[in-house]
Amino acid sequence: MGTVRSNKKLNMPEIKNMKALHNGHLTSGRVLARNTVWNLLGSGAPMIVAVASIPILIRGLGKERFGVLTLAWALIGYASLFDLGLGRALTQVVAKKLGAGEDSEVPTLVWTSLILMLGLGLSGTLVAVLLSPWLVDRALNVPLALQPETLRSFYLLALSIPVVISTAGLRGLLEAHQRFGLINALRIPMSVYSLASPLLVLPFSRSLFPVVVVLVWGRVMGCAAHLWVCLRVAAELRDRIAWHRPAVGTLLRFGGWMTVTNVVGPLMVTFDRFLIGALVSVTAVAYYATPYEVVTKLWVIPGALIGVMFPAFSSSFAQNLSRTGILFDRAVKLVFLALFPLTLLIVAFAEQGLRLWLGADFAGHSTQILQWLAVGVFVNSLALVPFTLVQGVGRPDVTAKLHLLELPVYMMVLYWLVRRWGVEGVAIAWTARVAVDAFALFLLASRHSRIPATQLRKALVPIGAALFIFAVAGLSVGIIFKIVFVTVACVIYGAAAWFWIFSSEERTLVLSYVKQVQVLN
Repeated sequence: MGTVRSNKKLNMPEIKNMKALHNGHLTSGRVLARNTVWNLLGSGAPMIVAVASIPILIRGLGKERFGVLTLAWALIGYASLFDLGLGRALTQVVAKKLGAGEDSEVPTLVWTSLILMLGLGLSGTLVAVLLSPWLVDRALNVPLALQPETLRSFYLLALSIPVVISTAGLRGLLEAHQRFGLINALRIPMSVYSLASPLLVLPFSRSLFPVVVVLVWGRVMGCAAHLWVCLRVAAELRDRIAWHRPAVGTLLRFGGWMTVTNVVGPLMVTFDRFLIGALVSVTAVAYYATPYEVVTKLWVIPGALIGVMFPAFSSSFAQNLSRTGILFDRAVKLVFLALFPLTLLIVAFAEQGLRLWLGADFAGHSTQILQWLAVGVFVNSLALVPFTLVQGVGRPDVTAKLHLLELPVYMMVLYWLVRRWGVEGVAIAWTARVAVDAFALFLLASRHSRIPATQLRKALVPIGAALFIFAVAGLSVGIIFKIVFVTVACVIYGAAAWFWIFSSEERTLVLSYVKQVQVLN
């Protein structure tokens, strides 16, 4: 018998629906879980290399040159600010188009974004070249003997800004396609190269300029690799390079609000240290900054998840609102379940840990600071989910306006608490701010994502219970009580997670994974 062919032609809405269904795998649980693991690996590998390479670099370059090298690393990292948030905007717009089945519009959006980012990168180069003499001569207090090589190095770094920005745009395209395996296959070698490549220069020279040359060369090769991968993932980009002027306004509006958040957010994070130094002492900065640097490493966990969820929220919101609600609910659960036991251990045994690590004096000054900050990081990590949801559905202006509103209030409260309670007052102010921020973000997520408010309010109940447990764990009581309390709390936590937090579908999924592992063993 012959094959029967249908002569019916599909109309445009039907074609879009078919493409949207085909792209539905971009928000599947298996894909998102795998990509989160990739992000964790991509964040962890450079840390290991840094621990090994930094002491060698300090001995080989000397403290002054190494200090300038750290500035070079920072400048390469912060050069992405010149893209005005367009990399993130590209991720959101492309993910939304893929979710809606409008794949044909993606190439034009991508090339428009990349051309725009290249122009912004060249502007950033001009600004950096003009500022470099002032930075080297005055702002950074570079030793006189190092100023010529430092200035040449800064000029070279300025020329690399368009490369860094273009790489961010290409990475945004891969994120929209949920290709985090490829992203981290590129990210890990680039990060390792950035940290280890200066070691290759040490046998031949201790000048900064050749060190920066190998760093910039690595960025150029990384950009080329990203472009090659993008052309394979989205082969339609090879058809033609196009400029779509109407898309510029949309991209700049989204990216502009993202930039506001990217500037104001870090300001609220770092301003407290300068205030401590001005109102208390430089030594007090160490008592605050050390526990802060330790406990904020927990951000690696939600960061790995949030990087995956941003394009997933954008895609699912355009395709299936109920799927967006499911993804949001699971993301909150995962962050809560991953961080609750870690935070509990830090809060309960902060004094003992600091005493073993840094001695009795440091423990006496920093224990309560570490406890407050640990709770703040826990709450802030949960808030990253509604924060990402609001931005993912296309409303970065909401989060930016919230931060602009918070900034002056936080500054005043911070100043008052520093004068009243010293360094501990800073930790209290920071934790209070992120708690208010989290509550506001959950409310805003309900309003702007159209997810039922009841679904979002459910997340606040376990958070409240966790805060109560942290408060008890942080009491100044004997070590035996703390051990017993933490043990009981973890048992209750495990039972509550299984029977209450997990749905029946999720329990079945976990059991299926366990059976698969048992079969493999």
